Amino acid sequence: MNDEFDEVEDAADFAAVPDAFQRLWTPHRLVYIQDGQEPDDDACPFCIAPTKDDEKTLIVARGTHAYVLLNLYPYNTGHLLVCPYRHVALYDDATRDEIDEMGTLTQTAMKVVRSISNCDGFNIGMNQGRIAGAGISAHLHQHIVPRWALDSNFFPIIAKTKALPRLLGEVRQQIADAWPK
Repeated sequence: MNDEFDEVEDAADFAAVPDAFQRLWTPHRLVYIQDGQEPDDDACPFCIAPTKDDEKTLIVARGTHAYVLLNLYPYNTGHLLVCPYRHVALYDDATRDEIDEMGTLTQTAMKVVRSISNCDGFNIGMNQGRIAGAGISAHLHQHIVPRWALDSNFFPIIAKTKALPRLLGEVRQQIADAWPK
């Protein structure tokens, strides 16, 4: 056994003021927040993806200034990201053309996902900067997360598991096929 993990601290012994919040510890996400762990600009996954095969990189649609791809670690089935091709970190650093196309691609993505999945709503947003929770803060990207009225269940609570009923490749193909040409 690894000595580093031989002893588990009891959360009750932590120096903190008790409150009503439950904590979800996700140490696997530490790589996204540690200094120096974000990919170098030349290894940015959002810069690399458009240079490769759409099927392999989960790209569903391409525009002139931006493109749409499935999130590799989705919150829900059909969780999409809209990214400019240009390596730019913040929304206010993007050009008017990039912002306009990201908006148009977001509208189209909503229509396509709604038509194939019958979702009831969407969470749409951007985490700007590492402190705001951006996993890849150096490259602007917008999340489009479909939601269903009955998509809550006890699986994440009891089994600590998120049920995603379809494989990413299947979802990518269905969205790409339904995308207007």
